[in-house]
Amino acid sequence: MRIEHVLSLRADARRPVRVLVIGAGGTGSAITMGLPYLDQALRVWGRFAGLDVLLMDADMVSETNCIRQPFSISDIGLSKATVLVNRINLFWGTHWRAEPRNFDERTFQRIQDSSIDFLIGCVDSRTARCVIARSLVKSNNRTAYWLDLGNNAASGQFVLGQPWNARNRRSAERLRTVNELYPEIADVKAGEDPLPSCSAIEALERQEPFINQTLAASALTMLARLLRYGKIAYHGGFYNAATGKLTALPVDPALWRKTRLRNRKMQAKLPTR
Repeated sequence: MRIEHVLSLRADARRPVRVLVIGAGGTGSAITMGLPYLDQALRVWGRFAGLDVLLMDADMVSETNCIRQPFSISDIGLSKATVLVNRINLFWGTHWRAEPRNFDERTFQRIQDSSIDFLIGCVDSRTARCVIARSLVKSNNRTAYWLDLGNNAASGQFVLGQPWNARNRRSAERLRTVNELYPEIADVKAGEDPLPSCSAIEALERQEPFINQTLAASALTMLARLLRYGKIAYHGGFYNAATGKLTALPVDPALWRKTRLRNRKMQAKLPTR
């Protein structure tokens, strides 16, 4: 049965929504560049005092990155996270932060903050997702939501979930996370997809333009509705560039159970390594 998810955060015009973005590549940069618009909207709506954002990524800008990501030749060799956050702060007058290193299981301890409101994962490996998933379910973690975005050459998905941790107790209505619904997405034993391309032509062959921007815009639209109206009827979506179709993932506990059961059966049929 389909239901509506009610925002677990208490609206407070005196405090910002705390956001941790992991990854500043194609999708991560699109998400990050779109967050200032959500920041401004929240202030106008009076629901929250905007956003407080920390962007993490250890990668440096390469020449190939200048093809599909918002970087220029003058950025080559610089930290992706630092370039993006400095650009946003200068233009929008924000005080967001960048940390040019990868997320790991000690990140929350290092930044002395385990009560993030939204962790937005824009990573492209099962290993990275596995690290995020393990970190969010530790007994002392209080992250409210995990929004995961991922894509391949011509399609992609975004899924908003509530990690089962000190902040989100066990319940039938708790939004299931991406790794709970689709375990293979964080299964390191399944191997990794091909590494990023090293040439502009190969990069465009492996991934069509605007996939990242489409996923980012759709995910941010969902977050905007959740934060403005305090509820949503869907918590993700699947986009196919070949058909132009975006299929929503409804808030439906019965569907979650069917999805997990189907995935278990599929995993059982796979040969063991």
